[in-house]
Amino acid sequence: MIALFWACLAVCVYVYFGYPALLWSLSRVRAKPVVRGEALPPVSIVIALYNEAAVVEEKIANCRALDYPRELLEVIFVSDGSTDQTETLVRHAEDEVIRLVALERGGKARALNEGVAAARGEIIVFTDANNFLEPDAVRMIVRNFADPEVGGVCGNKRLRAKEGDATGEGENLYWRYDKWQKKLESRIGSIFAADGTLYAVRRSLYVPIADPAQADDIAISTRVVLQGKRLVWEDDAVAWEDAPAEGPAEFRRKIRVTNHSVRALLKLGSALYTSGFYSVELLSHKLVRHLVPFFLIPLLISNGALAATRGGLYSLLFAGQLVFYLAAFGGLVLRDTDAGKAKVFYVPYYFTLVNAAAFLGVVSIVTGTRHTVWSPRGS
Repeated sequence: MIALFWACLAVCVYVYFGYPALLWSLSRVRAKPVVRGEALPPVSIVIALYNEAAVVEEKIANCRALDYPRELLEVIFVSDGSTDQTETLVRHAEDEVIRLVALERGGKARALNEGVAAARGEIIVFTDANNFLEPDAVRMIVRNFADPEVGGVCGNKRLRAKEGDATGEGENLYWRYDKWQKKLESRIGSIFAADGTLYAVRRSLYVPIADPAQADDIAISTRVVLQGKRLVWEDDAVAWEDAPAEGPAEFRRKIRVTNHSVRALLKLGSALYTSGFYSVELLSHKLVRHLVPFFLIPLLISNGALAATRGGLYSLLFAGQLVFYLAAFGGLVLRDTDAGKAKVFYVPYYFTLVNAAAFLGVVSIVTGTRHTVWSPRGS
Protein backbone atom coordinates (compact mmCIF):
# COMPACT_ATOMS: atom_id res chain seq x y z
CA MET A 1 0.00 0.00 0.00
CA ILE A 2 2.87 2.37 0.79
CA ALA A 3 4.54 1.56 -2.53
CA LEU A 4 1.27 2.12 -4.39
CA PHE A 5 0.71 5.48 -2.72
CA TRP A 6 4.17 6.88 -3.40
CA ALA A 7 4.30 5.51 -6.96
CA CYS A 8 0.97 7.15 -7.84
CA LEU A 9 1.98 10.38 -6.16
CA ALA A 10 5.31 10.39 -8.04
CA VAL A 11 3.56 10.03 -11.42
CA CYS A 12 1.14 12.87 -10.71
CA VAL A 13 3.85 15.18 -9.40
CA TYR A 14 6.04 14.39 -12.42
CA VAL A 15 3.31 15.15 -14.96
CA TYR A 16 2.29 18.51 -13.49
CA PHE A 17 5.55 19.72 -11.95
CA GLY A 18 8.51 17.46 -12.74
CA TYR A 19 8.19 17.48 -16.52
CA PRO A 20 7.81 21.29 -16.74
CA ALA A 21 10.83 21.65 -14.43
CA LEU A 22 12.81 19.36 -16.74
CA LEU A 23 11.84 21.48 -19.76
CA TRP A 24 12.75 24.69 -17.96
CA SER A 25 16.16 23.32 -17.00
CA LEU A 26 16.94 22.08 -20.52
CA SER A 27 15.83 25.37 -22.08
CA ARG A 28 18.55 27.09 -20.06
CA VAL A 29 21.38 24.92 -21.41
CA ARG A 30 20.37 23.72 -24.90
CA ALA A 31 18.19 26.41 -26.48
CA LYS A 32 17.83 26.16 -30.28
CA PRO A 33 16.64 29.50 -31.71
CA VAL A 34 14.65 29.57 -34.95
CA VAL A 35 16.10 31.54 -37.87
CA ARG A 36 13.20 33.66 -39.10
CA GLY A 37 12.94 35.41 -42.47
CA GLU A 38 10.70 37.73 -44.51
CA ALA A 39 10.09 35.50 -47.57
CA LEU A 40 6.43 34.99 -48.48
CA PRO A 41 5.84 31.55 -50.02
CA PRO A 42 2.50 30.51 -51.55
CA VAL A 43 0.09 29.56 -48.75
CA SER A 44 -3.07 27.45 -48.76
CA ILE A 45 -5.41 27.67 -45.77
CA VAL A 46 -7.51 24.51 -45.37
CA ILE A 47 -10.69 24.69 -43.29
CA ALA A 48 -12.95 21.67 -42.74
CA LEU A 49 -16.64 22.52 -42.34
CA TYR A 50 -19.71 20.73 -41.14
CA ASN A 51 -22.89 22.80 -40.73
CA GLU A 52 -21.02 26.03 -39.97
CA ALA A 53 -23.57 28.43 -41.48
CA ALA A 54 -23.66 30.43 -38.23
CA VAL A 55 -20.00 31.43 -38.49
CA VAL A 56 -18.78 30.76 -42.04
CA GLU A 57 -19.48 34.26 -43.39
CA GLU A 58 -17.51 35.78 -40.50
CA LYS A 59 -14.73 33.28 -41.19
CA ILE A 60 -14.63 34.24 -44.87
CA ALA A 61 -14.40 37.92 -43.95
CA ASN A 62 -11.65 37.09 -41.46
CA CYS A 63 -9.64 35.29 -44.15
CA ARG A 64 -10.06 38.17 -46.59
CA ALA A 65 -8.73 40.57 -43.97
CA LEU A 66 -5.45 38.66 -43.63
CA ASP A 67 -2.34 40.71 -44.34
CA TYR A 68 -0.90 38.40 -47.00
CA PRO A 69 -0.56 38.97 -50.78
CA ARG A 70 -3.72 37.76 -52.48
CA GLU A 71 -1.77 36.26 -55.38
CA LEU A 72 0.08 34.04 -52.88
CA LEU A 73 -2.95 32.99 -50.82
CA GLU A 74 -5.82 30.58 -51.30
CA VAL A 75 -8.45 29.56 -48.76
CA ILE A 76 -10.01 26.14 -49.30
CA PHE A 77 -13.25 25.47 -47.45
CA VAL A 78 -13.96 21.73 -47.41
CA SER A 79 -17.56 20.87 -46.60
CA ASP A 80 -17.95 17.44 -45.04
CA GLY A 81 -21.49 16.84 -46.24
CA SER A 82 -22.99 19.96 -44.64
CA THR A 83 -26.80 19.92 -44.60
CA ASP A 84 -27.43 23.58 -43.75
CA GLN A 85 -26.58 26.71 -45.79
CA THR A 86 -22.80 26.36 -45.35
CA GLU A 87 -22.02 25.33 -48.94
CA THR A 88 -24.35 27.94 -50.43
CA LEU A 89 -22.72 30.73 -48.42
CA VAL A 90 -19.20 29.68 -49.46
CA ARG A 91 -20.20 29.33 -53.13
CA HIS A 92 -21.54 32.89 -53.12
CA ALA A 93 -18.18 34.06 -51.77
CA GLU A 94 -15.94 32.12 -54.19
CA ASP A 95 -13.33 34.18 -56.05
CA GLU A 96 -9.62 33.93 -56.86
CA VAL A 97 -8.84 33.37 -53.16
CA ILE A 98 -11.89 31.57 -51.70
CA ARG A 99 -12.60 28.04 -52.95
CA LEU A 100 -15.12 25.36 -51.99
CA VAL A 101 -14.59 21.59 -52.03
CA ALA A 102 -17.91 19.83 -51.35
CA LEU A 103 -17.82 16.21 -50.18
CA GLU A 104 -20.18 13.54 -48.96
CA ARG A 105 -20.16 13.08 -45.18
CA GLY A 106 -16.99 11.18 -44.33
CA GLY A 107 -15.35 12.86 -41.36
CA LYS A 108 -12.87 15.63 -40.72
CA ALA A 109 -9.80 13.54 -41.53
CA ARG A 110 -11.04 12.82 -45.04
CA ALA A 111 -12.00 16.47 -45.49
CA LEU A 112 -8.49 17.61 -44.56
CA ASN A 113 -6.88 15.02 -46.84
CA GLU A 114 -9.00 16.21 -49.76
CA GLY A 115 -8.34 19.85 -48.95
CA VAL A 116 -4.58 19.36 -48.98
CA ALA A 117 -4.81 17.34 -52.21
CA ALA A 118 -6.57 20.32 -53.82
CA ALA A 119 -4.14 22.88 -52.42
CA ARG A 120 -1.48 24.62 -54.50
CA GLY A 121 0.48 26.32 -51.72
CA GLU A 122 3.93 25.41 -50.49
CA ILE A 123 2.77 25.95 -46.90
CA ILE A 124 -0.53 24.48 -45.66
CA VAL A 125 -2.22 26.36 -42.82
CA PHE A 126 -4.92 24.59 -40.82
CA THR A 127 -7.56 26.36 -38.77
CA ASP A 128 -11.22 25.85 -37.83
CA ALA A 129 -14.31 27.78 -38.82
CA ASN A 130 -14.91 29.08 -35.31
CA ASN A 131 -11.35 30.40 -34.86
CA PHE A 132 -10.57 33.93 -35.99
CA LEU A 133 -7.06 34.99 -36.95
CA GLU A 134 -5.32 38.28 -36.32
CA PRO A 135 -4.51 40.00 -39.66
CA ASP A 136 -0.78 39.22 -39.42
CA ALA A 137 -1.19 35.63 -38.15
CA VAL A 138 -0.21 33.94 -41.42
CA ARG A 139 2.82 36.19 -41.88
CA MET A 140 3.95 35.42 -38.34
CA ILE A 141 3.65 31.69 -38.93
CA VAL A 142 5.32 31.73 -42.35
CA ARG A 143 8.43 33.60 -41.21
CA ASN A 144 9.53 30.51 -39.29
CA PHE A 145 9.79 28.45 -42.48
CA ALA A 146 12.83 30.49 -43.51
CA ASP A 147 14.66 28.07 -41.21
CA PRO A 148 15.19 24.88 -43.26
CA GLU A 149 15.03 22.78 -40.07
CA VAL A 150 11.44 23.91 -39.41
CA GLY A 151 8.73 21.72 -40.87
CA GLY A 152 5.73 22.88 -38.86
CA VAL A 153 4.59 25.84 -36.76
CA CYS A 154 1.89 26.08 -34.09
CA GLY A 155 0.05 29.35 -33.58
CA ASN A 156 -1.05 30.94 -30.33
CA LYS A 157 -4.66 30.24 -29.33
CA ARG A 158 -6.22 32.90 -27.15
CA LEU A 159 -9.56 32.46 -25.47
CA ARG A 160 -12.27 35.10 -25.50
CA ALA A 161 -14.37 35.26 -22.36
CA LYS A 162 -17.90 34.05 -22.94
CA GLU A 163 -20.90 34.35 -20.67
CA GLY A 164 -21.40 31.01 -18.94
CA ASP A 165 -20.27 29.02 -15.94
CA ALA A 166 -16.79 28.77 -14.39
CA THR A 167 -15.62 26.23 -16.97
CA GLY A 168 -14.23 29.01 -19.15
CA GLU A 169 -12.09 30.29 -16.28
CA GLY A 170 -10.59 26.84 -15.78
CA GLU A 171 -9.99 26.32 -19.49
CA ASN A 172 -8.19 29.66 -19.73
CA LEU A 173 -5.88 28.83 -16.82
CA TYR A 174 -5.23 25.31 -18.12
CA TRP A 175 -4.42 26.59 -21.60
CA ARG A 176 -1.95 29.18 -20.25
CA TYR A 177 -0.19 26.39 -18.34
CA ASP A 178 -0.13 24.16 -21.43
CA LYS A 179 1.10 27.01 -23.62
CA TRP A 180 3.99 27.70 -21.24
CA GLN A 181 5.11 24.08 -21.62
CA LYS A 182 4.90 24.29 -25.42
CA LYS A 183 7.08 27.40 -25.43
CA LEU A 184 9.72 25.54 -23.42
CA GLU A 185 9.50 22.51 -25.71
CA SER A 186 9.91 24.72 -28.78
CA ARG A 187 12.93 26.44 -27.24
CA ILE A 188 14.82 23.15 -26.98
CA GLY A 189 13.64 21.54 -30.23
CA SER A 190 10.03 20.71 -31.05
CA ILE A 191 6.69 20.93 -29.29
CA PHE A 192 4.97 17.58 -28.80
CA ALA A 193 2.12 18.43 -31.23
CA ALA A 194 0.27 21.39 -32.72
CA ASP A 195 -3.13 22.68 -31.62
CA GLY A 196 -5.87 22.54 -34.24
CA THR A 197 -6.85 26.16 -33.68
CA LEU A 198 -3.99 27.34 -35.92
CA TYR A 199 -0.94 25.55 -37.26
CA ALA A 200 0.97 25.09 -40.51
CA VAL A 201 3.17 22.45 -42.14
CA ARG A 202 5.24 22.24 -45.29
CA ARG A 203 3.10 20.60 -47.97
CA SER A 204 5.92 18.16 -48.73
CA LEU A 205 5.71 16.85 -45.15
CA TYR A 206 1.96 16.28 -45.02
CA VAL A 207 1.11 12.63 -44.39
CA PRO A 208 -2.55 11.86 -45.18
CA ILE A 209 -4.55 10.74 -42.16
CA ALA A 210 -5.24 7.03 -42.54
CA ASP A 211 -7.51 6.46 -39.53
CA PRO A 212 -10.33 9.02 -39.13
CA ALA A 213 -10.86 8.07 -35.45
CA GLN A 214 -7.89 10.10 -34.20
CA ALA A 215 -7.02 13.72 -33.44
CA ASP A 216 -6.14 15.26 -36.81
CA ASP A 217 -3.85 17.96 -35.40
CA ILE A 218 -1.76 15.38 -33.51
CA ALA A 219 -1.76 12.93 -36.44
CA ILE A 220 -0.53 15.59 -38.88
CA SER A 221 1.92 17.56 -36.75
CA THR A 222 3.71 14.68 -35.01
CA ARG A 223 4.70 13.21 -38.37
CA VAL A 224 6.52 16.43 -39.20
CA VAL A 225 8.91 15.73 -36.31
CA LEU A 226 9.16 12.05 -37.15
CA GLN A 227 10.40 13.07 -40.62
CA GLY A 228 13.32 14.90 -39.03
CA LYS A 229 12.02 18.48 -38.98
CA ARG A 230 11.20 20.81 -36.10
CA LEU A 231 7.69 21.68 -34.97
CA VAL A 232 7.95 25.08 -33.29
CA TRP A 233 5.79 27.59 -31.42
CA GLU A 234 4.99 31.07 -32.75
CA ASP A 235 3.66 33.33 -30.03
CA ASP A 236 2.80 36.21 -32.39
CA ALA A 237 0.54 34.14 -34.69
CA VAL A 238 -2.70 34.70 -32.79
CA ALA A 239 -6.04 32.99 -33.32
CA TRP A 240 -9.05 33.67 -31.12
CA GLU A 241 -11.55 31.11 -29.89
CA ASP A 242 -14.52 31.43 -27.56
CA ALA A 243 -13.90 29.92 -24.15
CA PRO A 244 -16.32 27.09 -23.32
CA ALA A 245 -19.55 28.43 -21.88
CA GLU A 246 -21.01 25.40 -20.14
CA GLY A 247 -19.40 22.59 -18.18
CA PRO A 248 -21.59 19.65 -19.33
CA ALA A 249 -20.95 20.32 -23.03
CA GLU A 250 -17.23 20.81 -22.43
CA PHE A 251 -17.11 17.61 -20.39
CA ARG A 252 -18.57 15.60 -23.28
CA ARG A 253 -16.19 17.27 -25.74
CA LYS A 254 -13.16 16.43 -23.60
CA ILE A 255 -14.16 12.77 -23.49
CA ARG A 256 -14.11 12.74 -27.30
CA VAL A 257 -10.85 14.71 -27.37
CA THR A 258 -9.19 12.15 -25.08
CA ASN A 259 -10.44 9.31 -27.26
CA HIS A 260 -9.05 11.00 -30.40
CA SER A 261 -5.77 12.12 -28.82
CA VAL A 262 -4.83 8.79 -27.29
CA ARG A 263 -5.69 6.98 -30.52
CA ALA A 264 -3.47 9.41 -32.47
CA LEU A 265 -0.56 8.76 -30.12
CA LEU A 266 -0.97 4.99 -30.24
CA LYS A 267 -1.08 5.16 -34.06
CA LEU A 268 2.54 6.36 -33.97
CA GLY A 269 3.51 2.79 -33.12
CA SER A 270 7.06 2.21 -31.95
CA ALA A 271 7.96 5.86 -32.72
CA LEU A 272 6.03 6.79 -29.58
CA TYR A 273 8.79 5.16 -27.53
CA THR A 274 11.88 5.24 -29.78
CA SER A 275 12.21 8.89 -30.86
CA GLY A 276 14.66 10.15 -28.25
CA PHE A 277 13.62 13.17 -26.22
CA TYR A 278 10.64 13.68 -28.52
CA SER A 279 9.22 10.44 -27.08
CA VAL A 280 9.67 11.92 -23.60
CA GLU A 281 7.52 14.86 -24.74
CA LEU A 282 4.84 12.67 -26.33
CA LEU A 283 4.57 10.49 -23.24
CA SER A 284 4.91 13.19 -20.59
CA HIS A 285 2.95 16.04 -22.13
CA LYS A 286 0.05 14.02 -23.48
CA LEU A 287 -0.21 10.26 -23.02
CA VAL A 288 0.60 9.99 -19.32
CA ARG A 289 -1.38 13.17 -18.63
CA HIS A 290 -4.45 11.45 -20.07
CA LEU A 291 -3.72 8.49 -17.79
CA VAL A 292 -3.42 10.61 -14.62
CA PRO A 293 -6.93 9.70 -13.35
CA PHE A 294 -5.84 6.06 -13.23
CA PHE A 295 -3.22 7.16 -10.70
CA LEU A 296 -5.40 9.68 -8.85
CA ILE A 297 -7.99 7.05 -7.91
CA PRO A 298 -5.57 4.54 -6.27
CA LEU A 299 -3.72 7.52 -4.76
CA LEU A 300 -6.87 8.54 -2.88
CA ILE A 301 -7.75 4.98 -1.87
CA SER A 302 -4.25 4.05 -0.69
CA ASN A 303 -3.91 7.39 1.10
CA GLY A 304 -7.15 6.73 2.99
CA ALA A 305 -5.99 3.28 4.04
CA LEU A 306 -2.61 4.59 5.20
CA ALA A 307 -4.21 7.50 7.06
CA ALA A 308 -6.36 5.01 8.97
CA THR A 309 -3.47 2.67 9.85
CA ARG A 310 -0.42 4.93 10.10
CA GLY A 311 -1.71 8.48 10.60
CA GLY A 312 0.86 11.29 10.67
CA LEU A 313 1.88 12.57 7.25
CA TYR A 314 -0.59 10.27 5.53
CA SER A 315 -3.47 11.79 7.52
CA LEU A 316 -2.42 15.30 6.52
CA LEU A 317 -2.13 14.34 2.85
CA PHE A 318 -5.48 12.53 2.91
CA ALA A 319 -7.14 15.56 4.51
CA GLY A 320 -5.62 17.72 1.80
CA GLN A 321 -7.06 15.48 -0.91
CA LEU A 322 -10.50 15.52 0.70
CA VAL A 323 -10.47 19.32 0.98
CA PHE A 324 -9.41 19.60 -2.68
CA TYR A 325 -12.23 17.36 -3.93
CA LEU A 326 -14.76 19.07 -1.66
CA ALA A 327 -13.68 22.36 -3.23
CA ALA A 328 -14.12 20.74 -6.66
CA PHE A 329 -17.65 19.72 -5.70
CA GLY A 330 -18.27 23.24 -4.45
CA GLY A 331 -17.03 24.55 -7.79
CA LEU A 332 -19.47 22.22 -9.57
CA VAL A 333 -22.41 23.40 -7.47
CA LEU A 334 -21.42 27.09 -7.64
CA ARG A 335 -20.16 27.17 -11.24
CA ASP A 336 -23.05 29.38 -12.40
CA THR A 337 -22.38 31.97 -9.70
CA ASP A 338 -19.75 34.66 -9.13
CA ALA A 339 -18.48 32.71 -6.12
CA GLY A 340 -17.85 29.71 -8.35
CA LYS A 341 -15.46 31.79 -10.46
CA ALA A 342 -13.07 32.21 -7.54
CA LYS A 343 -9.85 30.21 -8.01
CA VAL A 344 -10.38 28.30 -4.79
CA PHE A 345 -13.38 26.66 -6.50
CA TYR A 346 -12.82 26.71 -10.25
CA VAL A 347 -9.25 25.33 -10.19
CA PRO A 348 -10.18 22.10 -8.31
CA TYR A 349 -13.45 21.90 -10.27
CA TYR A 350 -11.78 22.17 -13.67
CA PHE A 351 -8.91 19.83 -12.70
CA THR A 352 -11.44 17.20 -11.64
CA LEU A 353 -13.60 17.75 -14.73
CA VAL A 354 -10.61 17.30 -17.05
CA ASN A 355 -9.43 14.14 -15.33
CA ALA A 356 -12.91 12.63 -15.09
CA ALA A 357 -13.30 13.23 -18.83
CA ALA A 358 -9.86 11.70 -19.49
CA PHE A 359 -10.86 8.63 -17.45
CA LEU A 360 -14.03 8.13 -19.49
CA GLY A 361 -12.20 8.90 -22.73
CA VAL A 362 -9.66 6.15 -22.12
CA VAL A 363 -12.42 3.76 -21.04
CA SER A 364 -14.27 4.56 -24.28
CA ILE A 365 -11.19 3.41 -26.25
CA VAL A 366 -11.01 0.17 -24.28
CA THR A 367 -14.70 -0.49 -24.97
CA GLY A 368 -14.19 0.12 -28.69
CA THR A 369 -15.84 3.53 -29.15
CA ARG A 370 -14.63 5.28 -32.33
CA HIS A 371 -15.53 8.87 -33.29
CA THR A 372 -14.99 9.26 -37.04
CA VAL A 373 -17.21 12.31 -37.70
CA TRP A 374 -17.59 15.53 -35.81
CA SER A 375 -19.94 18.46 -35.20
CA PRO A 376 -19.13 22.12 -34.46
CA ARG A 377 -18.23 22.94 -30.89
CA GLY A 378 -21.33 23.75 -28.89
CA SER A 379 -23.74 22.02 -31.26
